[in-house]
Amino acid sequence: MNDKPAQARPVSSLQLRWYRLLRGILHLWVRAKVLPDADGGIGPESDKPVCYILSDYALSSVLILDKCCEEQAVSSPLEPIQGVEVEPARAYAVLRRMQGLLIRRRSARRSSELLRELVDYSYAHPEIDIQIVPVTVFVGRAPDKLTGFTKTLFSENWEVAGRFRRLLSTWINGRDTLVQFSRPISLQDLVAEGPDPARSLRKVSRILRTHFRRVRAAAIGPDLSHRRTVIDGVLKAPEVREAIQEQSRKSKIPLEKAEKQARKFAWEIAADYSYRFVRLAFFVLDRFLNKIYDGIRVHHVERFSQAALDHEVIYVPCHRSHMDYLLMSFILYENGFVPPHIAAGVNLKLPVLGALIRGGGAFYVRRTFKSQKLYAAVFNEYVRTILAKGVSIEYFVEGTRSRTGRLLPPRGGMLAMTVKGYLASPVKPVLFQPVYIGYEQMVEAESYIRELSGRNKRTERLADLLKVFGVLRRRYGDTSISFGEPIYLDELLDAQDADWRNTVENTSGRIPWLNGLIDQLGLKIMSRINATANVNAVNLLATALLATPKHCLDEQDLVAQLSLYRTLLLEGSYAQSITLTEKDEPAIIAHGFELGLLQRREHPLGDILSLTPDCASSLTYFRNNSVHLLAIPSLIACCLLNQRECPASQVKRIAEEVYPFLKVELFLPWTEEEFPAIVQENIELLERIGLVHMGEGGCVARAEGGSVAASQMTLLAHTLLQTLERYFITIAVLNKNGPGTLTRGQLEKLCILTAQRISQLHRFEAPEFSDRGLFHEFIAALRNYGYLSNDKEGSLVFDERLQQMGRDARLILSREIRHGIMRIAPQALATVASGVEVGD
Repeated sequence: MNDKPAQARPVSSLQLRWYRLLRGILHLWVRAKVLPDADGGIGPESDKPVCYILSDYALSSVLILDKCCEEQAVSSPLEPIQGVEVEPARAYAVLRRMQGLLIRRRSARRSSELLRELVDYSYAHPEIDIQIVPVTVFVGRAPDKLTGFTKTLFSENWEVAGRFRRLLSTWINGRDTLVQFSRPISLQDLVAEGPDPARSLRKVSRILRTHFRRVRAAAIGPDLSHRRTVIDGVLKAPEVREAIQEQSRKSKIPLEKAEKQARKFAWEIAADYSYRFVRLAFFVLDRFLNKIYDGIRVHHVERFSQAALDHEVIYVPCHRSHMDYLLMSFILYENGFVPPHIAAGVNLKLPVLGALIRGGGAFYVRRTFKSQKLYAAVFNEYVRTILAKGVSIEYFVEGTRSRTGRLLPPRGGMLAMTVKGYLASPVKPVLFQPVYIGYEQMVEAESYIRELSGRNKRTERLADLLKVFGVLRRRYGDTSISFGEPIYLDELLDAQDADWRNTVENTSGRIPWLNGLIDQLGLKIMSRINATANVNAVNLLATALLATPKHCLDEQDLVAQLSLYRTLLLEGSYAQSITLTEKDEPAIIAHGFELGLLQRREHPLGDILSLTPDCASSLTYFRNNSVHLLAIPSLIACCLLNQRECPASQVKRIAEEVYPFLKVELFLPWTEEEFPAIVQENIELLERIGLVHMGEGGCVARAEGGSVAASQMTLLAHTLLQTLERYFITIAVLNKNGPGTLTRGQLEKLCILTAQRISQLHRFEAPEFSDRGLFHEFIAALRNYGYLSNDKEGSLVFDERLQQMGRDARLILSREIRHGIMRIAPQALATVASGVEVGD
């Protein structure tokens, strides 16, 4: 055999001209966007023979590919492979072709004839390295907005498309075409691993089929169109079969009836994902969201876009509003990602609406099912099944919407199911994607205030849909979606146990470190959500004006305070990860007027700007969104509220004493070992700004009273002051009643009543000041850090450290507040003793 490769017989000039004529006609309408491979390249390496591989044959796809190759100055698929003699003489191959004149079906063949020729050629000519480049052409799935109802009906999906549908799809969606080039693959490397050409061909074809399925799943979602098939697979799983048998024995019912219950649970849970519905929903959401929001800002989406192809993505956003579901799915689809399957509470499984949400990928979960082993088995298996199929999932680890604007403690249920599902079948690495969602106005603002004031939460009703007409009449400002630093599950597992795969395989019972890992994962998610916060104009206005007694400031003082906050955020500890509104201080104030949050009172000495009546309570929500970002400089400022100077060592001691509780409540990212350095950095930052200076003997000193800097320092301190006052209420109640007197439940009730009373007396505009959840978490933290414990009777006991914290409060809290709390605490105790209930 001649070692020198011969030139392939070229395509006839007439045939090539015909193809180019068709291509010219097609591209009078078609506009294709080319996406490079993961390395940023397009097409083959230079000077190497190349063959493009398509999954399915369509002449329009070949012509679109040819046009893209011409624009990118790479070899054409219509011309012979340079330096390789094979038949047919072209540079593209397709894995599958369609057959049938009217009813089109995929042929039964598993490989391409041209690919077979290339494999044989590679065996015969090992010195020739042919590159194969997989290319996927999507008509109607470009990562920009669809602009019509009809377009959504003819966009890409998993169904087999005939000639007529392909023609309509190209005509309707031709301008929204996406061409995805993948990395070139060395055919010589692949065939070198096979014992003979036939096996190598099967291997190459299998690799390409898997690759194309993965690329298509990443673009339009995995093929889950047969809900019944998924449910049947869930019910056949060994764990579910075992749970069915146990249910039959325990309830003394026939096995068929127990299986019927399991099937009913599966139908209740499972999503009914519809590609057409997702596209139609996008079409509707595009108009709805642009109607109520001035803009939707997306930040840091590039952080995970490259890793998404190689990982199973679990989206874990914060939960602020029912709008979160819609915004997440909309933004992901708009940016070229598949909308995930979303874990939704059964409270949303309403008539009609529930079915629509299910079609968009929602799967339903009950609030609790600890005692329902059969339901738990079915749900766990369903989650494991969709994970194994490569479905991205979204759930809110807080478990419910935050009514205060702060992140809620993570609940480990869904995290545990995800981790256990991965450990049982670690097919594709799992990536947790934290997402921060921020608003300038809340759709549910009024209901949140009602609930925080003690009224019960109303259950969702179908009639609530009518409220959408009221929503459409208002504008809610900007909203933002910010993608945090991804969390890779394999890295957490490796840190926990370097040999975790063998540990899982050889452990039949509970894995000893699993619960600790899930707790760590939950806290890391919340910390990274906070670390990627977007600070908008309303956050800044709320932080500045709610710190004043009457929620008003001289206009120039407000400008100065906003400028201070911007500086602290841009130069502070979170500066590298957060995003900040691009508006300057006058533009922020103007935006406040546009949203109806501010009013102006003219005065000869300067205009006074204040919050409009009745909006102060709702604005505490937006102050709380960003309170963690200013927590450390505010804590330092608190140490100088009641004294002009304080030894730096004492500032650090108090900060370190309070930090463990702030870390729990605000999900701050630093370890207790790292925190002293963070305090020092913030003291130096405040010194650079001119709010403090270092006095004699290593004291931190603030500016003299009456100066602008002193006023700014006071307002900065009030950012965190109510949080510290809440802590002191708990400590004062404990110290007032002594150890061994109160149970945990009694302490919570006393704290809530005291906080309610203080709030009414001092007119705090902070509905969360008496929130049960915040007191519950602080008391739990006191127990976890050893400040509190239980005696034999179940009462709380404590030591000198808690009394020291009470004494330190004198350095931070005013005498009026401290004495008021200590005076009210005994009255609250008498109220609890009389049996008065505290509202939730």
